[in-house]
Amino acid sequence: MLIQNPIPDATRSRGLETLADFLPRAGRAYAERRNFDLGPEDRDNVSTLSPFIRHRLVLESEVLAAVLERHSREAADKFVQEVFWRAYFKGWLEQHPSVWHDYRRDVNACIAALESDADACAAYDRAITGATGIDCFDAWTDELVRTGYLHNHARMWFASIWVFTLELPWQLGADFFLRHLLDGDPASNTLSWRWVAGLHTKGKTYLARVSNITSYTNDRFNPAGQLAATAAPLIEEARHDFVPLGAADSMAIDGDFGLLVTEEDCIGLPLDLPAEPKAVIGMSAPSLRSPLAIGQAAAAFAASAVQDGAARAGECAGREAEFLESSRWEDALLEFAGRHDLGAIVTAFAPVGPVAELLERAASRLAGEGIELRRVRRGYDERAWPHAGKGYFKLKSRIPELLDFLGA
Repeated sequence: MLIQNPIPDATRSRGLETLADFLPRAGRAYAERRNFDLGPEDRDNVSTLSPFIRHRLVLESEVLAAVLERHSREAADKFVQEVFWRAYFKGWLEQHPSVWHDYRRDVNACIAALESDADACAAYDRAITGATGIDCFDAWTDELVRTGYLHNHARMWFASIWVFTLELPWQLGADFFLRHLLDGDPASNTLSWRWVAGLHTKGKTYLARVSNITSYTNDRFNPAGQLAATAAPLIEEARHDFVPLGAADSMAIDGDFGLLVTEEDCIGLPLDLPAEPKAVIGMSAPSLRSPLAIGQAAAAFAASAVQDGAARAGECAGREAEFLESSRWEDALLEFAGRHDLGAIVTAFAPVGPVAELLERAASRLAGEGIELRRVRRGYDERAWPHAGKGYFKLKSRIPELLDFLGA
């Protein structure tokens, strides 16, 4: 069936509408039906908020407050936990950044290896074009490329089939997701694939089972005899040491400053700014997610989210916002600062990933010209991330006090 307008508008207003529509179902109904992948034509059992939360067109704190105003903590527990899983993944990767750096290196190596192995290249091509002959996997491939979205349960099944049935490198699967998902997030995506493969929780894998797929897709799929029967965990030699979180940048700024909106934080609202910014710019670089081509839907959503956030920030400050899609942020921000005579540029903190890498290069270049780049962490991250250095259950135990802090 052809889905009409499968890609949502990348705007805060659309995100808030999606949240309002989901609120009645965020309690016990979500807990009971969330695991069912009913197909792209029926997503009433899930929120579909992830693209808006990932780009922070809508804040996690807003979502939690709205849900818990409508439902008790007990009734909404499953959904609340889903929100905090994202905080866990981001906080964990922030404190184990070598996982991301190794993944980036490995993706390049895997792509290079395909060029010299015709059989592996053919198997990879069948997987990313939905031509494996495994109906459920091929349908999910088509849905992902066409809509930029997959149900969370389908993501796990897909990753398990990719790793254990098709025996393809997990890094190429994670790269395929990151290139196409509207909610493609370096932390959630990388660590979820590692979890399926038995690398995140050492030795614990996720095996896609025929009975599970059949049951939770309402018999839409039945890949009997097509899936791996076992899933031996992958093993890596690398150690990924814990790195304590660094202190956030201060907001104490003297003189004129500009505001930078990135795809990591498109809310477009003040970060407890000491004054109104003199100028506002939005910058996007989705092409840096991968050495390969980024899906059209994912790239367009990210760019539009940044434009929406920058425009609203500009309205707040009484300024007309600028927008630029570029991979040379150090040059563009230096020119932006010089044109507006800025002593500093403020932006929301970007966790480990391509945007953080761009900002690090830009900070060094700007500092050489006497211009500060201030990266400010939101209170939600400041409170949640320190509890995400090990397993999820440490953070889970802190959810009640985090909700109290948020007033939810």
